[in-house]
Amino acid sequence: MGVNSAEKTSKSLVSASTVLQYLCKGWRRGIGLIFSTELKVILITSLTTSGLVLGIRQVGGLQPAELLVFDRMMQLKPDQNPDSRLLVVGINEADIRTQNHWPLSDHVIAKTLARLQQYKPQVIGLDIFRDIAIAPGHGSLQAQLQAPNVIAINYLGNTEDEHIPAPPYLPQAQVGFSDLVSDPDGVVRRNLMFVSDGTATHTSFALKLALYYLRERQVPAQLTEAGEFQVGKTVFAKLRATAGGYQTADTAGYQILLNYRSASNAVRVVSLQQVLQGKVDPDWVKDKIVLIGVTAPSAKDLHYTPYSSGKQGNLQMSGVVIHAQMVSQVLSAVLDGQPLFWFWLDWVEIAWIVSWAVVGSILGWQIRHWLVLGLGGGVVLGILVGIGSGIFVHMGWVPMIAPALAMMLAGGSAVAYRVFHYTFHDALTGLPNRALFLQHLNRLIRRQNRFTRNGNGQTNFAVLFLDLDRFKVVNDNLGHEIGDQLLICTSQRLKRSLSPSHTLARVGGDEFAVLLKGVSNLKRATAIASQLQQEMALPFWIQDQEIFTSVSVGIALSQTESDHQPEDLLRDAHTAMYQAKALGKARQEVFATGMRIQVVRRLQLETDLRRAIEQQEFQLHYQPIVALETGRTAGFEALVRWQHPQNGFISPAEFIPVAEETGLIVPLGQWVIRMACQQIKQWQTEFKLDSALMMSVNLSGQQFTQPDLVEFIEETLAATGLEGHSLKLEITESVAMNNVESAIAMLARLKALNLQLSIDDFGTGYSSLSYLYRFPVDTLKIDRSFVSQMDAAGDDAAIVQTIVGLAHSLNMNVVAEGVETATQLARLQTMRCEYGQGYFFSKPLPVQRARDLLAARTCWLER
Repeated sequence: MGVNSAEKTSKSLVSASTVLQYLCKGWRRGIGLIFSTELKVILITSLTTSGLVLGIRQVGGLQPAELLVFDRMMQLKPDQNPDSRLLVVGINEADIRTQNHWPLSDHVIAKTLARLQQYKPQVIGLDIFRDIAIAPGHGSLQAQLQAPNVIAINYLGNTEDEHIPAPPYLPQAQVGFSDLVSDPDGVVRRNLMFVSDGTATHTSFALKLALYYLRERQVPAQLTEAGEFQVGKTVFAKLRATAGGYQTADTAGYQILLNYRSASNAVRVVSLQQVLQGKVDPDWVKDKIVLIGVTAPSAKDLHYTPYSSGKQGNLQMSGVVIHAQMVSQVLSAVLDGQPLFWFWLDWVEIAWIVSWAVVGSILGWQIRHWLVLGLGGGVVLGILVGIGSGIFVHMGWVPMIAPALAMMLAGGSAVAYRVFHYTFHDALTGLPNRALFLQHLNRLIRRQNRFTRNGNGQTNFAVLFLDLDRFKVVNDNLGHEIGDQLLICTSQRLKRSLSPSHTLARVGGDEFAVLLKGVSNLKRATAIASQLQQEMALPFWIQDQEIFTSVSVGIALSQTESDHQPEDLLRDAHTAMYQAKALGKARQEVFATGMRIQVVRRLQLETDLRRAIEQQEFQLHYQPIVALETGRTAGFEALVRWQHPQNGFISPAEFIPVAEETGLIVPLGQWVIRMACQQIKQWQTEFKLDSALMMSVNLSGQQFTQPDLVEFIEETLAATGLEGHSLKLEITESVAMNNVESAIAMLARLKALNLQLSIDDFGTGYSSLSYLYRFPVDTLKIDRSFVSQMDAAGDDAAIVQTIVGLAHSLNMNVVAEGVETATQLARLQTMRCEYGQGYFFSKPLPVQRARDLLAARTCWLER
């Protein structure tokens, strides 16, 4: 039980620890997102452009465009069937010609009312101003207007002079005012239901007709305690001045947004002559609302509607038909449950606009390709239009121009900011790039030039130049994706380790620069560099892969010379970094004047090296490899030498590292293999020697990883006629262990050519015996550092003996490098080491002296 409890406790602790790790990781990601450049840009551009758009909208700058969109959506909305509860008696041009009088006389209107009353309408609305009598028939009209179901119209106007009264003998209950309210563009989109002048409340003509009709059906109307107009159970929400696309609309009185039933077929329309001649179906009138008004264009009682811009031949609608549309809207809302237009609150509309600005900012920041950005923006605008249209179908009117403009402006601003940002920032890490770093550095140098140094001679700032060690190995073996992630993680770790006052930049592929501000001495700069190196020594976990790396750091302190440029200081730090890498990596070095000379020399050496390969300024020297049992020459190791035309002999220790860093080692190595194969074949032919005489050639790590290495060697053997077993390729222990599986595969392909293979400098690397037996190699080559110490007291002789025994147990032979004394030779013979190589036998020889050695058939044990 105790064991089980302990296990449960341990599992609980592990589980809690895992949860805590995830929480911490999520917290760090959240904090990183909050302070990320991406989020800052999105917030800044979206809020700025939203504020601009909302400001323009506030003063009504977008209202005309919003109203045009409203009209277009109204035109696209499906027409409803004509409202059978209404009939319009339209006085058209033919009616006016028939009567041969305009305005129509009171007699004609009275006769029309009388004819209609015969069919028992619910209510009749006289949409004709009758403030003055028009003979003949005034008495007849007055009698007809006394009927309680007749509603006349008046015009309130904005001034007393504009006021047009109804017939004076009509009670106020039978008078409604003309409610055709136009927007600034002249389009009728609103229904003014009633208005108060401070002493009385005036009801619109259309609402009077609708309420009369509803009252006969016991549908009450009232103002609620909240001041809302309610008919039956339907509340007619008052239109706000800022509702939908409005911003400057005059919403005095009680207004609603007019929902047109149809552009041309909202109600049945008959002519005046049809009524007078009795050609109207009584069922069209009985219990219906009948409106009498002018439809003739010559009467100029025509108005622009949302359909005016989209319907050819129907640019305007008569006032009586618009009144019928208003009456129908009220009846449909109360009796049919048809929804009325609704609107969002102001803060919701603002959030709606800001949200689309955020979408535009995200698109502009994230999408780099112009064509994709254009297509993406078009798709998003289509989505916006689709959402807005869908809301409109369900009787909601929301702004569409404002969010579309906000989205496009925010997207454009984000694109402009991104272009500007990445002119001075690294696209991968988001850090300042070289150009921006030099700008910061230039400002500090100018500031320092304006002020003298501190009294104790201390400097004000320093530059660190950091380079990731072995980054190319990560890229080549784990892939560029992990390499990029490593750079991102490196930038984040370095940034966390630095004070906010310091500037971190990515100035090259795997190179970073740090501008240390307020650093007054070298000790502080080196301390910060050491801290960064300690942080970078910790492992990275990337895609479940543990990666270890380190950084080499160059340090340059600010200079007092007035002509010292930012590029000079960054170059000095870069120079010091190269010195640190040359001394073993994972180090830090402070710039000294002499370093610049070395860097210039190295650059010149690289240039000369490229020219030397093209012009074949190299030559091979050959060092004998001696069979220790017979003393005879068993083969040679080909070693490249460079005789510079101006500078004379250049040591391989100087130019080989440059060739490896620049990749020139590959063409140079191919030249060595080709020349060595030609030479050994020539000697075999000339001296008719046993073909067992072999030539050893070193392969660099870059050569070994070339995908066409096997094909090149196969072609070289075929071109020279050399047998494969006469060529021995040597790779170092470190190269073999860098990627074991790939190394084994490559060695197997080379072995298939019947080549001999050797592990060079054995004992100095980190071979694992579990892998060594899998390598298809023939020879272990003991490093000279062990052989040279065999004369002195110590463990080196035992190490050599161990290596020889290991090789023999794996059916390999052994070559001892660096044999310089007879004592060393004797010990190696005692250990049964097969081959020796070193100055005791011979230094590397030019081709002619090596040929002479073969011709003499020298026995090295008889000297």
